[in-house]
Amino acid sequence: MPISAALNNLRLNRDFVRQVVAWQRFASRPAVFAVPDVILPASFQLALHRRGIDQFFTHQAAAITAVAQHHNVIIATATASGKSLCYTVPVLQRLLARPSARALYLFPTKALSHDQTAETNAIIAAGNLPIAVNSYDGDTPRGQRSKVRAAGGILISNPDMLHAGILPYHTGWRDLFSNLEFVVLDEIHAYRGIFGSHVANVLRRLCRICHFYGSDPQFICASATIANPREHAERLVEAPFVLIDESQNGAPTGEKQFILYNPPIIDEELGLRASTMIAGRDTAVTFLAEDVQTILFARTRQSVELLLTYLRDELAYRGWADTAVTGYRGGYLPLERREIEHNLRTGQLRGVVATNALELGIDIGELDAAVIAGYPGSIASTWQQAGRAGRRAEQSAAVLIAGNSPLDQYICQHPRYLFGRSPEHALTNPDNERIMVKHLQCAAYELPFQKGEAYGGFGPVDPLLELMEEAGVLHETRQQYHYLGEGVPAGGVSLRTGSDETVLIHDTSGSTPEIIGEIDLESVPLLLYEEAIYMHLGQTYLVESLDWNGRIAYVRPVDVDYYTRASVGSSIRALRPEAEQEAGGLLRAWGDVSVVTQATGYRKIKRYTFETLGFGEIDLPEMTLETSGYWLVFGESLTEQLYDAGILLRPNDYGSNWKTQRLRALDRDNHQCRMCGASGQDPSGFGKPEGSITLHVHHIRPFREFNYIPGQNENHQAANQLDNLITLCPSCHRQAEAGQQTRSALGGLAYVLGNLAPLYLMCDPSDIQVSAESRSPVTKAPTVVVYERVAAGVGFSQRLFELHDTLLAAALELVSDCRCRDGCPACVGPPGEIGPDTKQVTRQLLGILNAGV
Repeated sequence: MPISAALNNLRLNRDFVRQVVAWQRFASRPAVFAVPDVILPASFQLALHRRGIDQFFTHQAAAITAVAQHHNVIIATATASGKSLCYTVPVLQRLLARPSARALYLFPTKALSHDQTAETNAIIAAGNLPIAVNSYDGDTPRGQRSKVRAAGGILISNPDMLHAGILPYHTGWRDLFSNLEFVVLDEIHAYRGIFGSHVANVLRRLCRICHFYGSDPQFICASATIANPREHAERLVEAPFVLIDESQNGAPTGEKQFILYNPPIIDEELGLRASTMIAGRDTAVTFLAEDVQTILFARTRQSVELLLTYLRDELAYRGWADTAVTGYRGGYLPLERREIEHNLRTGQLRGVVATNALELGIDIGELDAAVIAGYPGSIASTWQQAGRAGRRAEQSAAVLIAGNSPLDQYICQHPRYLFGRSPEHALTNPDNERIMVKHLQCAAYELPFQKGEAYGGFGPVDPLLELMEEAGVLHETRQQYHYLGEGVPAGGVSLRTGSDETVLIHDTSGSTPEIIGEIDLESVPLLLYEEAIYMHLGQTYLVESLDWNGRIAYVRPVDVDYYTRASVGSSIRALRPEAEQEAGGLLRAWGDVSVVTQATGYRKIKRYTFETLGFGEIDLPEMTLETSGYWLVFGESLTEQLYDAGILLRPNDYGSNWKTQRLRALDRDNHQCRMCGASGQDPSGFGKPEGSITLHVHHIRPFREFNYIPGQNENHQAANQLDNLITLCPSCHRQAEAGQQTRSALGGLAYVLGNLAPLYLMCDPSDIQVSAESRSPVTKAPTVVVYERVAAGVGFSQRLFELHDTLLAAALELVSDCRCRDGCPACVGPPGEIGPDTKQVTRQLLGILNAGV
């Protein structure tokens, strides 16, 4: 077998094996079949037979039987175990038995919707079954939408379209809601945090509309492996579920080899390892050389394009230029993505480099090898990506290439963290008041609220409706609350935290500009600034101009051997408290937070050698997030106490020659950031245009390591030598000092709060951001800020303020009870990102803060 040959080649490669920290073999498992307790029509059995389905695996049979017994069902089994048949079979069976019945399928992305539309239609066509299947999303031509509304059978859509394009216009969908027997929610692990909380409220509105039209649909959900599938489904739908989990999985699996590889150290002094991308390329080439169809996962869009370029270059160098490989990421046009998916299914493409856009269950066939370039950030994502490889009953391989980050290195030192730990929980909070109020407006527009009417599992919402009436949003008459606002409120409520704005990319090399892609507005400062090298399907383009207001970037193809990397940083500019309270020298508050993100400059980086070829400035507007936050400010007396105890580090006294040496470093570097090339003003503030940045001078080897004691030694002379100083812009300086910042108790506290807050808020970790500053420019004191990553916030900050005492107590318990010695990802952070005493001083800090509560 080709996969066996590729794995054997890796075993015989001494340089590769020397860096392998774990090589796990997961044994194959035969198929286990069962007969569901239902009788399928002969025409349906024939359709399944023609699609190669003559038996059902045990989990499929259990799910089909449970649905037939009118239970809501959640299926949570491994990737490629045939979960879609668990809902396709009972839905088609019911629609054949009752032709007027309807089913609604919801998927988190349009790509998945299109995928399932094709698969369901294939089964129907195989048996010539009299069932219609239609998709309805943003890509549906307006001329066809009335036809879709009038059609019967199965409607396939996504939560966003249900929210803004179907529920507000329910009178045009009367047939659907009157006869709705099934709602299918696939990939529900994607519905977590703020997004999941919005989706749960959309489902409340859906059930309310169904009740109005006299239907009570049954729910069938499917999920990747998460720690709490049944709890998650029941919180989303607010109904009891029967769980079909991995213990019932009867799908066969071939033997899987999972390899954890840590690239070799190339700089002993700095501890730097060889490039993750180059190691990922070489591993992928080993599989492709044996004609093993391979997927290579990268963390970012730019990494996808660089890896694709490196992979094609290496294949051409070895004489295999005709091996078909491509990229796959957000920003490609829909038709490009559909073509790539088709060519992967048919085997025309032998390799693909992708972001986590291919982590969800889009049908790309059954690949044999997965190479993951860098830890994806969660255990669930790691196994989801690894699960992309593996034909049933055949051997497969997954290789995780560790990066330089402390978390990657922690996993290499403690492989059991990956192999022995359960996946993460999916958390949502449908009762979040700010989110719920938005959906109450949408629901009132759809149908007036009766006094005393329950809203999903929340129960009666009269107090909220009365407040909305006082605000002029609703009007109460005859025991009913009617919506008074203008337009459709759903149009102003986004279910997702990101902006819907995109920038179109126009290739100007032809006689007329051609659209080659689009990216979200937030990514423009990273990828599409003027003079940037933008990469698309391995082709390099120069960004000639950017129309920021018109949301269009103009590019042309160029042949260059470098790429560009922007320096983008965020800083907290303002904290405006709504409420604050002081106890034991610690001020806690919640209120409005202004977070400013600014791209300052970029570097030109040569491919392969990664040397810096030049710099450039980025002239784009600041992007300001006005949100809500919860923050802790350490008072002067408490701070002095913590300084004296060695728990917090005092600000450095850089010695008598610091001002002179700082000026010399700025002059040597031509008042430019050595990392990104951004120009800045001199310390006096003169000589540069208004609005230019103030540059910082950074010690390459931390100043504290020189043990300078004023009046006792002259160690500051060595610390302030020019060769130990580098000019940086504020953004690059924050990145350079990020590691040093977390080596303190303040950084440990911030890390613990970042771990605990999502558990109490029932949100996703990505919904919040935590900042720790030893001296905040806003408060002029040590400060920790937890802010929400969505404009205006959704109430998390006020809740954290209310939970302050509980949070600090839980944080102390977490750090004290953690069995690690010096810190780990589960408490104060992984070794390498923290100092050797960070866990100890964080525990001391939490003890003092809890005593002062």
